[in-house]
Amino acid sequence: MKHKFLATALLIFPALLCFAALIGLDGKWQGNITLPDGNTYPVTYEFTVNSGQLSGKASAEGSAKTLTEGKVNGADFSFSITDDDGQPIPHSGKYYTEGDSIALLVTYQGSKLHGSLKRAKN
Repeated sequence: MKHKFLATALLIFPALLCFAALIGLDGKWQGNITLPDGNTYPVTYEFTVNSGQLSGKASAEGSAKTLTEGKVNGADFSFSITDDDGQPIPHSGKYYTEGDSIALLVTYQGSKLHGSLKRAKN
């Protein structure tokens, strides 16, 4: 009996964690991207998750861009935005439930830029 309960719990727990990660990404996030020269660039993202698909908007300096190719796999996610010259800017990230935070990797003009986001307080 104990073995059946343990086996069932071990199967359900990861599914619940994935579900929590999907729910946790929804909302408005703010933070900074660190540039190659060490300066930081403030950014805001608004995420919506629906059946493993990620949509929303990204903004910096007031101009909002629509997220494309958004995917969610557990706590990991990816999407792209298009810059003003029509070039894609791929993003990938990981949601951390413990701190309600996001670690973000942005690939821009051959550089890998790192950032961290926290849920915006309304």
